[in-house]
Amino acid sequence: MIDYAKKIEEAVIQGEWTTVSVTAEAWVCAAGLKHDPRPYFALNVVQLLRGEFGAAWHTHERSLQDAAHIDAVKGWVDALVTDHPANASVHLIAGLFLAQSGQSEQSVPRYKEAIRLDPGASHPHYFLAQIHERADRMDMAIREYREAVKLDPMYTAARTNLGVAYQQQGQFEMAIPQYREVIKQNPDDPLAHANLASALAEQGKLEAAIMEYKEALKLNSRDAEAHFAIGDLYHQKNRVDLAIKAYRAALEADSSFSPAETALGWILFDGGNKQEAMDRFNRAIKGNPDDAQAHFGLARIYAERNKPETAVELYAKALKLEKDPDKKSTIMSYAYKAGGTWDL
Repeated sequence: MIDYAKKIEEAVIQGEWTTVSVTAEAWVCAAGLKHDPRPYFALNVVQLLRGEFGAAWHTHERSLQDAAHIDAVKGWVDALVTDHPANASVHLIAGLFLAQSGQSEQSVPRYKEAIRLDPGASHPHYFLAQIHERADRMDMAIREYREAVKLDPMYTAARTNLGVAYQQQGQFEMAIPQYREVIKQNPDDPLAHANLASALAEQGKLEAAIMEYKEALKLNSRDAEAHFAIGDLYHQKNRVDLAIKAYRAALEADSSFSPAETALGWILFDGGNKQEAMDRFNRAIKGNPDDAQAHFGLARIYAERNKPETAVELYAKALKLEKDPDKKSTIMSYAYKAGGTWDL
């Protein structure tokens, strides 16, 4: 009888991730209806290392879904660490187990030990950066992403995340070269074009941003967010006709994409078509009950229809949900006009 667990352990020690994957898949088939979370965890690890994040999400559900699965995998991983304390791959796996099982901060020492044992490995830096990013330690995250890219310039996921981290910090001049390099390495990656478009838009380079979003849509025409983003850029340029077309394209790509409903609602509202605007706002709220701007739009309509009590109630919801200070201030001014007296 084949000892699949032993074969995977031996492959991990050697860093032979293809062997880990093939053996884990064979183990799953051999197990039949008897579910064992360990081969799924092994597959999950390899998928994360390869950047196959969609597949990793699905195998995560089969490996660390409940307490019994977590305990089974924990026993396996702990034994690996005990038996091979000087192996970098083992500590990397231990870190991934902790991070994937809701113990993010406990994974940090494991990643650091993996880095100490194998200073040339890029993966521990990447996964350590993710932990820092989740904890809002952005400077530390950027440092680790940069190290991962330095060690492996072709590490697309690390370079992408580095660009995103720079962008979140408002360092667009640092983010954009990372996105351009990802596109150079993977010209058919729609996300890379969308990321570049987003950074260009935040720089105020609207035409360049629109071109990049269009490149993203050539590669993935069903990307509702890209359609919506183009709509917003056209709206900023006062090309309402093109904005409407883009928002509608977003809904054609994904009928549940409520931000497009809200955007169309406001265009209709500003154009005097209040009834259709109300329909759009209601559809947006049905899709996303936390849409502050859709509640605000409905409040404006009810205020104009001389229904102050309903308007005040909707203004209150919008104020509670809105996070943007400028938008919140705008809502507040209309709320007081309608008779709201809260101290928010």
